[in-house]
Amino acid sequence: MKTSDFDYHLPESSIAQTPVEPRDSSRLLVLHRQGGGVEHRIFREVKEYLRAGDLLVLNQTRVIPARIFAKKETGGRVEILLLRRRDALTWEALVGGKGLRVGKRMFIEVIASTATKTVEVKILELLEGSERLIRFSEPIEPYFPQIGNMPLPPYIHEKLSDPERYQTVFAKEMGSAAAPTAGLHFTPQLLDEIQSMGVKIAYVTLHVGLDTFAPVNEDNPEEHKIHSEWCELTQETGDLINETKRNGGRIIAVGTTSVRTLESAANLQSPVSDSQILPFTGSTTLFILPGYQFKVVDAMITNFHLPKSTLIMLVSAFAGRERILQTYELAIKEGYRFYSFGDVMLIL
Repeated sequence: MKTSDFDYHLPESSIAQTPVEPRDSSRLLVLHRQGGGVEHRIFREVKEYLRAGDLLVLNQTRVIPARIFAKKETGGRVEILLLRRRDALTWEALVGGKGLRVGKRMFIEVIASTATKTVEVKILELLEGSERLIRFSEPIEPYFPQIGNMPLPPYIHEKLSDPERYQTVFAKEMGSAAAPTAGLHFTPQLLDEIQSMGVKIAYVTLHVGLDTFAPVNEDNPEEHKIHSEWCELTQETGDLINETKRNGGRIIAVGTTSVRTLESAANLQSPVSDSQILPFTGSTTLFILPGYQFKVVDAMITNFHLPKSTLIMLVSAFAGRERILQTYELAIKEGYRFYSFGDVMLIL
C-alpha cells in the first residue's frame, strides 16, 4: 500500500466555494457496497434509505472562530490559528511570522466594557513546523465575538457572508478548528422528519483539528503520524448504540469524525465488555486504513475528501479503495461539488 494509491486529479472548478441553500438541497451520491451500485439523489431524500430502528450518530462539536490577529513588540502583524486548548490560558496554535521564538510576546487589542485593553500572548514552546504552544494573559474565548474569524480551509477563496453556515445546526460543544462537514447538510426539519420515522439520533463530540485534512507526505501511509483529537462518547450514546445493535438496527455515522469516535471507543473496550460500547472521553490517535475491521459503523454519510488524505483512506477502508476512486471519478464527471461546502455521499 502506497500513499499514491489514494491520489486522484480534481479540477479546481469542482471545489465548492460557497454552500448551497437550503442546506439539504446538496446532491447526494448513494454508493451500495454490495454490488457497487450508484444512485444520484438530493440530500433531503437521504431519509428514504433510513429505516425505523436505525441510529444516526452526529458530531455536535462547534467550530471556534480560531483565526485571530496580533502584533509583535516591533509592531509587525501576526496571524494566530488556534488548534487545541490545553487549559484556560494555554493553546496549541499555528503562528505565522518570523522570529517567533520561545519567550517572544505578542499583543491583541480588545474592548472590555467601554475601554480598550491589551491581552498579551507569550510563546512557551516550539512544536512541529510553525506550531507553537502559547499562553494568553487571560482567557481569550470571551473576546472571540470581536476578534475571532472563522478558519475556513485554504481551498475556499470566497468570503463567507454568514459564519453560522460553517456550523452544523446541532453544533453545541465549542472546540473545533474545522467543521465536521458531513453534518452541514442537515436542517432541523430534516432531522425532525428522520426521527418521526422511528430513527433515533445520538451525539458524540470530536473536536476537529486542521491536521485531519493535511495530506499524507510519507510514501508509506502506515508511517504517517496522525495527530490526536479529543473526543467523547457518553453513557447515553453508548446505551443507544448497544440497544440498536441488539435490536438489529444499523449505526449510521455522519462524517469521518463520528466514525473515528465510534471506532475509537470500540477499540478501547476491555474484553470483559464483549461487544458493548462503554463511555469514552479522551484523545484518539486511531488511523483507519484499508484492512481495518469496523466494529460499530454500518453505514456512513460523508463528503468528498482531498487526495492522499487520511480521510480518503478511511472511506477507502470502509468501501474499498478502487471502488472509492471509481466513484470519485464518476462524481467529477457528473459535476458533484467537492470538499467542505460540497456535496455528499451515503455509503451503505
